[in-house]
Amino acid sequence: MNKYELALVVNAKIEDEARTATVEKVKSYIERFGGTITNVDEWGKRKLAYEIQKMKEGFYYFIQFDADSTCPMELEQRVRIVENVIRYLCIRQDA
Repeated sequence: MNKYELALVVNAKIEDEARTATVEKVKSYIERFGGTITNVDEWGKRKLAYEIQKMKEGFYYFIQFDADSTCPMELEQRVRIVENVIRYLCIRQDA
């Protein structure tokens, strides 16, 4: 099992319930592909470094999880098409 961190930027213009549902959907993808979530950091609304899809702000989440090496690839394929996710990045943490 490797340690990974998924950085997620969610659309700031949506309702709180929709934002929570989006994050829960991503968490369910992690668990579906054999990952175990160890920590979720919610940084809240932050200004983006540059405008993306005419948006200047987004909600930042950092999800840390343990999983096999195939999980990030499967996860990225699903997160790429989630409607309210503006940007994402999954990285492997050093031991």
